[in-house]
Amino acid sequence: MFDTFKNRLEITGTLKTVTALRISAGRSTEPIGSDLPVIKDALGKPLIPGSSFKGALRSRLESFLRGIVGSDRKIVANPAVNDEWSLTATELSEFKEKILKNVKQEEKEDRLNDFILSNTDLISHLFGSPWIASKFQVRDLTVQPDAWFGQYQERDGVAIDRDTETAADGKLYDYQVVPAATPFDFKAVVENAHDWELGLLMIGLHQFETEQIPLGGGRSRGLGVVKLEIDKMRWIDVEGNPEFLLKYLKKLVMGDETAYEDAADYKDEWVQKLIDRLTRKKTKLSETQTQAQ
Repeated sequence: MFDTFKNRLEITGTLKTVTALRISAGRSTEPIGSDLPVIKDALGKPLIPGSSFKGALRSRLESFLRGIVGSDRKIVANPAVNDEWSLTATELSEFKEKILKNVKQEEKEDRLNDFILSNTDLISHLFGSPWIASKFQVRDLTVQPDAWFGQYQERDGVAIDRDTETAADGKLYDYQVVPAATPFDFKAVVENAHDWELGLLMIGLHQFETEQIPLGGGRSRGLGVVKLEIDKMRWIDVEGNPEFLLKYLKKLVMGDETAYEDAADYKDEWVQKLIDRLTRKKTKLSETQTQAQ
């Protein structure tokens, strides 16, 4: 999947907090300070882990696909439960023991790759799984230095006694949040993706652009609303064109921005490719269910 360079999409922009944000670093053991501090970098500045952004995006896209094609694990898996992966460890072991043992040595790797890819759910093709590396990489989001002056906010939390409906004894705590309007630098890279996978990504990023995916904890209290503002989407596709790849590499070294195309010109095409693939999947699934009845 990654042994030959085919294409690359680079996305840069700003993720701004619309409401206060709390991505907790866990309970503090310090004698003073907040009980529940937020994650910070080595310089004490707030940080949004790339895994937090990617996980929220993946979860939202999984919920969309379940609403379109149903909950078949071969199409939309549940990465939180081993038995609900699109390809379980047991299925993989059985394939190796029953099928690969009768295959010539030089063909085993190709057969195994084909089996894995054909049994991988749609989301895992882009976001990765225990047996496939992710094509989509998100860097940790660091706060823009010119907009940060150490302005953390402290908020109080309390557990309520259900009998008295007042604060329970010893249950008062405080937690730290990053204030609203704090901007973070965003950068993501996708390599060797199919058109339909890029369409899936475009739909997910649009959810962040329209403030529909919150991040962190305290979301029921209104925390974690963020807005993604994409500045650039730079695209290069060199598949099957080695001369074009050489030109791209030369321009890249020289810092020539014309090495890339504007990916905005391809968004509609990528989304349509996704719709076409989902339509085929849904049709195939309906035919299989009909035959089983």
